[in-house]
Amino acid sequence: MSFYDPCQLIGLAVTNSYDLVELLQFPFMQRAIAGAVLMGILGGLLGSFVTLRQLSFFSHAVGHAALVGVALGVLLQVNPTGMLLPFTLLFGVVVLYFIDKTDLASDSILSIVLSGALAIGVILTSLIKGYRGNLMAVLFGDILAIDATDLILTLLVLIGSSIFLLSTLRQQILLTLNSDVAQVQGIPVQLYRYGFVVLLSLAVAVAIKAVGVLLVNAFLVIPASTAKLMSHHFRHFLIMSVIVGSTSSIAGIIVSGLFNLASGPSIVLVQFLLFIAVFIGVKLKLKTA
Repeated sequence: MSFYDPCQLIGLAVTNSYDLVELLQFPFMQRAIAGAVLMGILGGLLGSFVTLRQLSFFSHAVGHAALVGVALGVLLQVNPTGMLLPFTLLFGVVVLYFIDKTDLASDSILSIVLSGALAIGVILTSLIKGYRGNLMAVLFGDILAIDATDLILTLLVLIGSSIFLLSTLRQQILLTLNSDVAQVQGIPVQLYRYGFVVLLSLAVAVAIKAVGVLLVNAFLVIPASTAKLMSHHFRHFLIMSVIVGSTSSIAGIIVSGLFNLASGPSIVLVQFLLFIAVFIGVKLKLKTA
């Protein structure tokens, strides 16, 4: 087994940088970068509320349950994305309904539906015969494969999320801090909760093609968690989350192109390393203060 030393890695990056510049001339690479920016902004925006409302397990469940929608699409020989969007939307709303209508803890409900959906997904995938390229792409993601339709869908979800959250930001903040107080203040809590779940489910669906079912939750949670370490003021936190999400997505694509790595995992790896760096920086700053 051979390993690259640091000098060899630098030389490899320099060599591949010329290839990367050439790659940037191709439409698929330009679409990938545009998609990374849009999804990074979307992930940062929704991820801010996901982390504060402790919905990370919810997005995790929706992401894994999407496997059922993809498998159904492959079995029925229809576009997996066309099946994925309505399925994740329906799944998210139904899960929230179950949480509201039972006395069980939300994590118990999520564990039950996640396990059931994952079991159904595995069974359905076992029925798929022959080529499984679409299924593998959804599991592990490939942002280089996104097309104009994916960009339009992502942009629409981003616009819808921005209008819904930013136009009602004060109410959303109050709902995040204390839903009971928000209810007393006359805020339509249930409408806002279901509206957010709809947007979150759609965001998970459009991001799956880029980072895959297995990593989509990290795409929402890590940038927002990194931003939370850097700022405790909500508006600053929201802005930093969007910046971290978009810049780390672009950096991940560059790393993927330089070192010939998978694009989805590269993006999440960059986000993870950035989180570790910020965490260490914050801890060192506290010690020296």
